[in-house]
Formats: sequence, structure tokens, C-alpha cells
Amino acid sequence: MSTLTVDPAAAVAQTRPYAGVAETVEQTLAMAWRALKKMRRNPEQFFDVTIQPLLFTAMFAYIFGGAISGSVEAYLPLMIPGIVAQTVLTTCMATGVQLREDMDKGVFDRFKSLPMARVAPLAGPMVADVVRYLIAASLTFLTGIAMGYRPDGGVLGVLGAVLLAIFAGWSLAWAFTWIGTIARTARSVQGFSMALLFPLTFLSNAFVPVETLPGWLQTFVKINPVSHLVSATRDLANHAAVSAEVGWTVLAGLAVMAVFAPLAVRGYRRSL
Repeated sequence: MSTLTVDPAAAVAQTRPYAGVAETVEQTLAMAWRALKKMRRNPEQFFDVTIQPLLFTAMFAYIFGGAISGSVEAYLPLMIPGIVAQTVLTTCMATGVQLREDMDKGVFDRFKSLPMARVAPLAGPMVADVVRYLIAASLTFLTGIAMGYRPDGGVLGVLGAVLLAIFAGWSLAWAFTWIGTIARTARSVQGFSMALLFPLTFLSNAFVPVETLPGWLQTFVKINPVSHLVSATRDLANHAAVSAEVGWTVLAGLAVMAVFAPLAVRGYRRSL
């Protein structure tokens, strides 16, 4: 005689009512609050957004400033927006890593039995990560200003550059979230993310003028999405100009979210 076993979590998932927009937003904010409390109890999560901007800004400025622009002061308007873009983009890698770690620890086993929107456990930590992006971008600009950088775009231009960098990082975080749902370990998420992102950030116009590069590399740099983000950040911070680069960056971010947000939710469902 065979016995029929029923998975309680699966039964709840099958009878889960559809979550409306208001409920989804409320649940997402609740998960964001959970992530913020987790950050407060684990301050090491802020090391990459506090130490890295200070270290990279000082290191690149004093090592390459004289060689590329003749002086550190002349190099800062070129470099600081590039460091902002690089720091925010590399910071968003941690989103997928943290997600994979939570899934491996069984935290999401509890979430799957609750009547909550599937996107909430994914979007919540990403909303909380906006705080980390803001810290990284702000510290980079403040460090540059302390070293002599004077953005001609003024307060509004710098604010626009920070917001654009945060938007780009938040958009790309959906791709790393998807990777976190399909990868086997947190280490593999980090390794794959670094292998993907670091060439894009360093093979861009973030640190050197494009015209100084070999012709074949210039072609790649000009179509590199990171180069568009860096150019848009420079236009805002240095000139307070909402250029075409800003528009292309926003469109690229929306396209990334349109592709990877559904993939991340689907990957999360399959991993349950």
C-alpha cells in the first residue's frame, strides 16, 4: 500500500493568492528592511563601499595622473566619474552573492511557504543595496573633492551623476541576481561576476582617453555600455549636461531590467 506524501510548502505555493501591486510593494519594503537590519549587524558588508572608493581614488590619481593628464588635478575630472561608475557596478555584484548564500543557508525555504510575491525576496535586498551604492558614489566624489577635484556641474550635476550611477548599478544587479538563482555556490557567483564585469570596467574610457588606445580597442571601448555610463556621468558632474549618453544609459538600464528581472524571478521559482 503506497502512501501519498504532500509537501506543505508546495501546497501553500499552489494555493497562494495573486499579490497585487500594493501588496508586492509592501512585501518588498519589508524584505528591504530585513536586509538593512542584516547590514547593520554585519558591518563588514560596507567594507567594499567605504575602503574601495578611498583606495582606488587615491591610487589611480597619484599613479596615473601625471602620466595621463600631466598632473593629479588635471586628471581628476576624467577619473572621478570613472571611479564612481566602476565602484557602483562592482558593488552590485554582492547582490547575487548574498542571495546565493541565503538560499544555501535555507533562509528562502521559509519564504517559499509564505503567501508573498515571488519578486519580493529578490527586490527587497536590492532596494536595501541602494544605500550601499549611495555610500560608494558619495565617498568617491568627496574623496576627489578633498584631492582638488572641482566639478563644474555643481551640486545638481554631481547629484545627477550619483543618481544615474545608482540607477545603472541597480539595473545591473538584476543580472547578478539571476546568476545567483542559477549558480551552485556563492563563490561561483562571485567568480563569474568578476570575470564578466572587470574587463568591461577596465576596457572602457573610465581611466584613459579613448584616442590614446589602439584602433581595435577603441572600437570595443566605444560600444562598451560602461563607457556610455562613464561619459554620461562626466557630462553631468563636469558640465551639468543631460547629453545623449545619459539617455542611452537610462535605456540600457531599462533593457537590462526588462530582460533579467523576469529571468531572476523564474530562476528563483525553479530553485525552490
